[in-house]
Amino acid sequence: MKRFVIKANDANQRVDRFLEKLAPLLPNSLAQKYIRLKRVKVNGKAVKRDYRLTVGDALELYINDEFFDRPNEDNAYLAITSPRVDALYEDENILLALKPPGMLSHPADGEYVSTLITHIQAYLLAKNEWFPGGSETFRPALCNRIDRNTGGIVIAAKNAEALRIVCDKIREREIEKYYLAAVRGKLIPESGRLEGFIFKDAKLNRVYVREQSTAGAKSAVTEYETLAVSGNLTLLECRLITGRTHQIRAQFAAAGFPLLGDGKYGAAPQKPDNSGERYQALYSYKLRFAFKSSAGILGYLNGKTFEAPFDKIEFVTRYFGEFNNQKTDSGDIN
Repeated sequence: MKRFVIKANDANQRVDRFLEKLAPLLPNSLAQKYIRLKRVKVNGKAVKRDYRLTVGDALELYINDEFFDRPNEDNAYLAITSPRVDALYEDENILLALKPPGMLSHPADGEYVSTLITHIQAYLLAKNEWFPGGSETFRPALCNRIDRNTGGIVIAAKNAEALRIVCDKIREREIEKYYLAAVRGKLIPESGRLEGFIFKDAKLNRVYVREQSTAGAKSAVTEYETLAVSGNLTLLECRLITGRTHQIRAQFAAAGFPLLGDGKYGAAPQKPDNSGERYQALYSYKLRFAFKSSAGILGYLNGKTFEAPFDKIEFVTRYFGEFNNQKTDSGDIN
């Protein structure tokens, strides 16, 4: 039990609002439940959530200590009672989650709660598949990440062995990654391969495409195939042969076919993209497990392909609706 005596600076607040500030990791829904269950008392008596605190009130809280910590990367999952996880596939070892555009994969810049991994940890905790403190070194983790403003499939590992195997297979390029991209213009030929070298400017978080290798640059290869054309927009399937930062965005912009909604690579310097789109039209929609060597406990995944439904991808539905309907009707989506 924790006890607080209300002073002048804390007076005249509703007890539930004060509780939000006092216990930042306590979800609001759980706080309201605790108030109803009389685990929040003032001067020894149960109160309603709209009770206004006065100077001298003795606030007694029968709430676990961990809820009073400040949010950080290790405890942010505690603040989530209704995890948002769109699971494409799940078993005892891995989870394939569809990350919505706009959500961070990992905590960054002081943002801890509204991230994919935090929601996955809260989701597995709610399912009793993960017990914080059950291991000193492991917690559910992402094996890959995608940019905040890109949506699509992210692989999460539920145990340390799965995490090691998937990370090894990604590094050895034994997991094939396919993206959908809407670009401006019509590509000729309709399918092909973009090759070059990418140099990353870490300070600007921007990459530059070069035809020739330069110091610090890495090779970048993307295969593409045209799936549909709508006006001046082309829907492409892009297969990453290499996985460089902003590879698809930078390569297609350099080739003269910038992604719809891409204000960084698709517009002139210092000018935003004028499409009105909030995010670049890019989605990691398909994974294929193509193991060339033993995959241990994940061997059962070899040869399997997982594909997000096209109707979950906003820019496909918005600009290529007829193609989307054809795919759905034909049953081509896994």
